[in-house]
Amino acid sequence: MKKNIHPEYGDAKVICACGTVWETKSTRKEARVGICSSCHPFFTGKQKLVDTAGRVERFRQRYEKKTKR
Repeated sequence: MKKNIHPEYGDAKVICACGTVWETKSTRKEARVGICSSCHPFFTGKQKLVDTAGRVERFRQRYEKKTKR
């Protein structure tokens, strides 16, 4: 390999939005992720609905109206 052209590869800390932290190797010192295996619905078996601007609630209200008829 040529010298002085490759980034330095070393220890790195990965931080998830849920607060989980783990160590790995990378060319960056720190990485922040939005979701990890500790909080992802596929691995936890729990469904999380992210309600953006009340869309989920509006959908539920419309669906309830149709079933009550």
